[in-house]
Amino acid sequence: MSVPPAVLVVVGYALGSISFAVLLVRATTGTDIRAEGSGNAGATNVLRAHGKKLAVLVALSDVAKGAAAVLLMRLVTADPRWAAAAGFAAILGHVFPVFYGFRGGKGVATAVGAFLALSPLALLVCLAIFVAVVAATRYVSLGSVVSMALLPPVAGLLFHASRAVVTAAGATALLVLVKHLANLKRLARGEERRLGGP
Repeated sequence: MSVPPAVLVVVGYALGSISFAVLLVRATTGTDIRAEGSGNAGATNVLRAHGKKLAVLVALSDVAKGAAAVLLMRLVTADPRWAAAAGFAAILGHVFPVFYGFRGGKGVATAVGAFLALSPLALLVCLAIFVAVVAATRYVSLGSVVSMALLPPVAGLLFHASRAVVTAAGATALLVLVKHLANLKRLARGEERRLGGP
C-alpha cells in the first residue's frame, strides 16, 4: 500500500525539525548552540562558536534533510505540487522545529537541499550569487537574503520551473527574509558581523 502524499508532507516537516546544529554541538561539546553567539541553531552560528569542521557537518546535514524530504515524496508521486510542499515543509520544520520548542535556524541550508532536488539549475545559479555577495561583502546574512529573493524569478523565468516550485520558492524567500530582519537592521546600522570578523 502506498503512503498518501499528505503523510509525506508531515514527514518532511518532521525531518526539517531535526536540528543538527543542536544535536551535533551538544554531542561534541555538551553545550546548547541556542545559548551561544547569536542564539541561532544554524551553521553560521556553529562556525563562529565551534569552528569550520562542525559547521560544515551541520550545513551538510541540513542540506541533506531538505533534499530527503523532496526525494521521499518522489518515491510516491511525480506531482511537482507534492514535491514542492514536502520541500517547503522541511524548511518550515527547520525554522520552527516541533522537537525544539519551535526555536530553529533560518532555513537557508535546508532550502538549498530542497531546491537542489526541486530546481537544481536555479539553485546553483543562486548559490553562485550567494558566494559572490559574501565574497564581496563578507555578510552571510546579506548573501542569504539576496540569493533566496532571486530564487523564485530565476527558477520561473530562466528555468521554467512549475508554478508549485516557484510558489514554494517565493514562500521560502519570504520566510528567509523575515528570519533575517534583525540582521538587516544591524546591517543598516553598520553593526552586522562580517564572516571572519570579531
